[in-house]
Amino acid sequence: MPRATKFTKEEPSDAGSDVAMDEAPTSHQPESRDDMSIDPNENEEVEEDEVEEEEETQRVRLLPGSTPTAASFEFLNEGHTLGNALRYIIMKNPDVEFCAYAIPHPSEAKMNVRIQTFEGTTAIQALEKGLRDIQDLCDVVTDKFIDSREKFAAGISA
Repeated sequence: MPRATKFTKEEPSDAGSDVAMDEAPTSHQPESRDDMSIDPNENEEVEEDEVEEEEETQRVRLLPGSTPTAASFEFLNEGHTLGNALRYIIMKNPDVEFCAYAIPHPSEAKMNVRIQTFEGTTAIQALEKGLRDIQDLCDVVTDKFIDSREKFAAGISA
């Protein structure tokens, strides 16, 4: 037969009291902005050097643990649209053994691509070729669209 548990009445302590937000770690505090108004001239104060720094943000990086023939890449601000197209194009490369993409979490604007190649080519070369092939494909689609639009416009106005 189990022993009965003895409950004792605890004295009030600080352990159960509410904690003020200023005592919480900064990661748990909401970002606050004193002035929530929109300043129409706010963007005019940005210097050209600051704009160039923003444009130079690296959007693709090689993730740790990669080898020359098997690597994972992280793309910032990309999603399923590029991920699925890139996976398809890279898998058409005969030097590629495996390619997949994943969105780690829907609330993060990140996409990871994993590429594994056969000996003789690297994962970085396969990624570069895949990106060039997608760009070429998009150029062909754009040219065909413009030609078709011009033919359609000429047919209507004639």
